[in-house]
Amino acid sequence: MSVAAPILARALALLDKQDLVLSLHDPSFPAAAGQDPGRGSPHSRGGREFLRFAAALGFTGVQFGPQGQSSAGNPSPYDGTIFARNLLSIDLHALTHDPQWLGILPADTYTRVLAEARTGPRVHHRHVHGAYTAALAEAHDGLLTRRAALAAGTLEPATAAATTALLDRLDRFAHHHRAWLERDALFAALAHTHGEDWRAWPTELQHPTFPAPELAAAHQLSIDRYTFQQFIAHTQHEDLRRFTREVGLKLYGDLQIGVSQQDLWSYRALFLAGYRMGAPPSRTNPDGQPWGYPVLDPGQFHDTDQSPGPVLEFMSLRVGKLLAEFDGLRIDHPHGLVCPWVYRADDPDQLHAVQTGARLFSAPNLPDHPALAQYAIARPEQLSPDPRTPRHADDWVRTLDDAQIDAYSTIFDTIVTAAHTHGRARSDILCEVLSTQPYPLQRVMQRHGLGRFRVTQKADLANPSDVYRSENAAPADWIMVGNHDTPTIWQLVDRWQQSGALQAQAQYLAARLAPAESDIATLAASLAADPHRLAQAKFADIFASPARHVLIFFADLLGEKESYNVPGTVDDLNWSLRIPSDYPQQYAARRRTRSALDLPAILAMALRRRDQPETPERPAVLAALDALAKTQ
Repeated sequence: MSVAAPILARALALLDKQDLVLSLHDPSFPAAAGQDPGRGSPHSRGGREFLRFAAALGFTGVQFGPQGQSSAGNPSPYDGTIFARNLLSIDLHALTHDPQWLGILPADTYTRVLAEARTGPRVHHRHVHGAYTAALAEAHDGLLTRRAALAAGTLEPATAAATTALLDRLDRFAHHHRAWLERDALFAALAHTHGEDWRAWPTELQHPTFPAPELAAAHQLSIDRYTFQQFIAHTQHEDLRRFTREVGLKLYGDLQIGVSQQDLWSYRALFLAGYRMGAPPSRTNPDGQPWGYPVLDPGQFHDTDQSPGPVLEFMSLRVGKLLAEFDGLRIDHPHGLVCPWVYRADDPDQLHAVQTGARLFSAPNLPDHPALAQYAIARPEQLSPDPRTPRHADDWVRTLDDAQIDAYSTIFDTIVTAAHTHGRARSDILCEVLSTQPYPLQRVMQRHGLGRFRVTQKADLANPSDVYRSENAAPADWIMVGNHDTPTIWQLVDRWQQSGALQAQAQYLAARLAPAESDIATLAASLAADPHRLAQAKFADIFASPARHVLIFFADLLGEKESYNVPGTVDDLNWSLRIPSDYPQQYAARRRTRSALDLPAILAMALRRRDQPETPERPAVLAALDALAKTQ
């Protein structure tokens, strides 16, 4: 624990903040000197050093993005697999140097991967994918060599014992995860032969019946290779969890709403034919987004006796695996589990389709979606009587009775029940509700006492009731300046200065943070004159809010001005931003110029605001924060 940690913890407690969580995705992690394969990983030495750095800054947890396997042509973590882990996050250095892996990856192979790596501020995804695919195939060959030597009795006793132990652990892993592993391994084997797009495979392979023992037997070597590689990835994650517990960080996983092509092939029978899921027109994306994701079939939620059907069993397996591997989870686009926006798959103009879509359980009488009437939970008289109300509007459904809320909450109840079963608290579930919160979703979240996201950089300063204003947050909410889909605050303050919007931001923040009414004008002038100081005040504002849970994206922490992802665009730059290896020096230099997050100074600003309750401890904590702000 750092010297600053107890002081920061006391400050967070005075501000009634339960969680301070850092958000980043696996590829963004920095690498240790001499160990950079061109992509980050939390399992590497560089990844662990950064996590230790985050803990020393005062963070209590880390929110990872989805960690599923991505295809060579699509780096988006939200299109990755939902069970299988991403092999690109495996620490190759460990396979060569860590005794537990018996040196199964040859040293010259690891050296070649490093020599050919395309390092820099961005990940070159396709290159890394190819390099890892080849290296991990060699690692499996190394295991086969060890297995053969063990069978032949040519290994030294100590090596033989270690090899036997490794193989036993592999067998236990394969047995424990067989419910999803057999399908995923078979897909990987077929993709190796026929390509990643299963829709172009021979017809008999597009619709397999599971289990498929004859098909599996024909590809046993590939299946064994896949199984071993997943074993490595899962073992390294278990090692990481032990490390993060030691340094005092909770780990949060990501329950993405998307489904990979691999999972669609494996579980195709569970999805509704003829419809896809997307995002309706919204304040953030006025055109909507045709994601193309499949939609879980409501007809398979329950069996005829109302016991959990195939869909709920699938969700229990999925959520249970996540909760076994993480301390909490983020639910990506929860409306997709409660009242998904769906559109016709047969419309050749997918943008038109998503703009004229409907909510799956809230379309009892739409003439352009007659197939959805059978799934309606809301009745016609419960919809908005105003014909001008868009069907994607939050108030499209206006009233619901308790039984209807039960029905809307079917999948959500499965998640919450699984969380309780795994010993997780209600606050360990993060719901990524942004500008859109349809009435059914609002009622389901109220049912479980869950909060929403508040992204304060999007706040409408002219609207006192805007959902993104910090003062409108509730204690159960998660509040943040930005996330992986927004510009960094350091980009924004420059834009606000250029557009003339800085003055309005300064006035708003001064009214929120000034120690006294008489200080508002002076503070507003100070913030308007210094964009970097205004950015710090923007952070202080989230700590001054009623929300008990704070989320900070890594680019905002470190003072980055590059975007991580631009929603609705396909670009090689998306999902590729990395933390530089010299981040401690860069961060320290930027803190001195107020161009990176300065947590002690920010917490002090939030504690000094005039409506902060006075306590006996507050003066001492403020003095300690001021001292830290000067010395760090």
